[in-house]
Amino acid sequence: MTENGLSIGFVGFGEAGFHIAKGLRQAGVARLAAYDINTRTPGLGERIRERAAETATHLAETNEELIRSCEIVLSVVTSDQAALAAEQNAPYLGTGRLYADLNSVSPALKQSIARTITATGARFVEIAVMAPVPPYGHRVPMLAGGEAAGEFAERLAPFGMRVEVGAREIGVAAATKMFRSIMVKGMEALITECVLGASRYGAESRVFASLAESFPGINWHELADYMVGRVVVHGERRAREMEEAAETLRSLGIEPIMAEATARRMDWSAQIGLKARFGGETPRGYREVLDALGGIAAVK
Repeated sequence: MTENGLSIGFVGFGEAGFHIAKGLRQAGVARLAAYDINTRTPGLGERIRERAAETATHLAETNEELIRSCEIVLSVVTSDQAALAAEQNAPYLGTGRLYADLNSVSPALKQSIARTITATGARFVEIAVMAPVPPYGHRVPMLAGGEAAGEFAERLAPFGMRVEVGAREIGVAAATKMFRSIMVKGMEALITECVLGASRYGAESRVFASLAESFPGINWHELADYMVGRVVVHGERRAREMEEAAETLRSLGIEPIMAEATARRMDWSAQIGLKARFGGETPRGYREVLDALGGIAAVK
């Protein structure tokens, strides 16, 4: 590993920011910094500070301190905070900086964020993260869009980041990620609902066996373990992403029947507190989730 003088700042330092920072540090990026509004929030703050210490990431006290300390800014907040994050950082940007938005938001919102950033003279890159960040870390597949996408990919390629340069038009990468997400998150919601019902009759094994006949090559038990766990840990964030997808479909004149249903199932997980039951960690399998549900009074 050879250290490089590149400086990278993270707006938000949750799961995605932490895992990307960890990989970049191991790959030789010399200077990492982050600003997260939850740094001093009880519970969340302790986790953020632990992760910053593990990755030798400097925690900035303000947006201004963060931006002044880095050349490349990666926005990795929740989807509902992406526009606000851009507005809060814009006053401190300017020529010479790259601002990459990695958040799962609609094409229209990516375009709006791009206008906010480019008005400062900074260069904007839209990034669609095409797979869960763990276990890939900084090597998670990314689709980059915008006029500065090539520069972003070139500067980060030496550290092993897998950035595919897509369209110059802002919004295409976001659309690719969004409409893929309708499938992926829809499957997560469907398989969760399937095992919730089948488990009441002890029928899961036969359901999985039948599915394997119809769709050979898929281990449905393992898929259920994985996907139900994703709903538990990421349900609230996924619900917001599906709301973005639903709004985009409406703007295209398409009724978002499935996207809205997926958002409801994801919100259900958050509303009954499943994530807290597992301390924010991923359950070992769907049966562990079912056991947890046995101790929750209102399972609907």
